[in-house]
Amino acid sequence: MNRHIDYEEEYHGNDKKASRKERRIASNTDRSKFKKTDLKKVKSTVSNSSSSRGRVLSITGEGILISSNDQTYLCSIRGHLKKERTRNKNILAVGDFVYFQILNSEQGQILDVEDRKSILERVDVSGRKRQLLAANIDQVFITTSLVKPPLKPFLIDRYIIAARKGNMEPIIVVNKIDLLKGKGSRSKEVLEQKKLYKSFLHAYKHMGIQIIAVSCETNENMDLLEDMMINKASVFSGQSGVGKSSLINLILDLNLPVKKIIERTRKGAHTTTAATLIPLKKGGFCIDTPGIKSFGLWDVKKEDIIGHFIEIQESSKDCKFQNCKHIHEPGCAVLLAVKEGKIDPLLYESYATLIEGGTDEFTYY
Repeated sequence: MNRHIDYEEEYHGNDKKASRKERRIASNTDRSKFKKTDLKKVKSTVSNSSSSRGRVLSITGEGILISSNDQTYLCSIRGHLKKERTRNKNILAVGDFVYFQILNSEQGQILDVEDRKSILERVDVSGRKRQLLAANIDQVFITTSLVKPPLKPFLIDRYIIAARKGNMEPIIVVNKIDLLKGKGSRSKEVLEQKKLYKSFLHAYKHMGIQIIAVSCETNENMDLLEDMMINKASVFSGQSGVGKSSLINLILDLNLPVKKIIERTRKGAHTTTAATLIPLKKGGFCIDTPGIKSFGLWDVKKEDIIGHFIEIQESSKDCKFQNCKHIHEPGCAVLLAVKEGKIDPLLYESYATLIEGGTDEFTYY
């Protein structure tokens, strides 16, 4: 059975008895050094010390792999950083810039994390903690596919909102475009996907987001995708089985593991088990993240959701009630605009799913 491994959780450990023992020990020591004001002093001391600066390449059960001055070091985390976990599932993300102390030619200890310019985050599977997926990224390639697995606009909207909230440019990559042509293209399943894809393109053309259709089988638009990555830090993220690793393999001439779709469910199995920062020969970096089955938005307000749907935001100005959710309230200008065809039904359905709590196996928090 293919199991997705949370390597950082594994690295930090998940032993409740050990955690209780650590808390008892900590309670008998001077905890003042863990106050926020003192943590700021630690940051200042670290950045001005003789420590080295590096970037997180990957996080494994053995430690954090750091790249610095064309060398790599397997690092542990200094104790005071672990006190900052609070509601965060993980302290570090691939792409983070850190200060660390070199212990020998292969090992080091992370002392501090630089402030992030951007972050891709979500709610973890428990629904209670913030999970960091990637940091200091310029653009998110929101990777989806057609037919196997099918296109899911609702999931794409969650990624777009998360990318913009995290200060990154969202770009939609639709893989397996070849499945709409040639053999089998007249099947009921493919015809339904063609119809949905056409509606999707029509609905999202006004959102100011670039959409690129590609194929790993025919190499369609692969050169364009590669050009978009030059001298930028990019992350490929999306549903399991959409072909993220296959795209990266073709562009970078790598051999990342890939697996076929589970035919019975049309869903992908997790192949990438941990995010990895990969340098590009023409300049820049890319990250292949593990596939997901759910993507809960972290710390997103109603205003963030409405702001994503521009047409809904504009129509909402004419609603009878200022706090209208645009679901079933009387005098709702948004509902009227949907009825009159001024707002695309696909966009509205996605908005309503987000606002009401998410029922399409994807969860909004």
